[in-house]
Amino acid sequence: MTPRMTLTAAVLNAPDARELAVFYQRLLGWPIDQDEPGWVTLRPPGGGTGLSFQTEKLYERPVWPAEPGEQQMMLHLDIEVDDLGTAGAHAVEAGATLADHQPQDDVRVYLDPAGHPFCLWVKTG
Repeated sequence: MTPRMTLTAAVLNAPDARELAVFYQRLLGWPIDQDEPGWVTLRPPGGGTGLSFQTEKLYERPVWPAEPGEQQMMLHLDIEVDDLGTAGAHAVEAGATLADHQPQDDVRVYLDPAGHPFCLWVKTG
């Protein structure tokens, strides 16, 4: 029998956990739930899985798209939006950078301040 398990957060490493958490707080509008030295957690207002951020002194910024011999991303976040243009402008205002490489027409890849790629996408159909 499988024990009950609940995913509470995805954790992103960064050179400064608080700095990255503040970026995602601006991007998503989620409040800070936990704020400790080297560790910050955001939670969505209606409940559900949050995002946590951990300071990693040896953090290496990932390269997007992946290149041999370079630090590769370990994960990326997919964020559904109503409008790519409006959401993209908001992401840039919050501190994101539009990635040079865009593999799909209906998805926009951005990089957060620590270099983690995240995708904004619109549900079609």
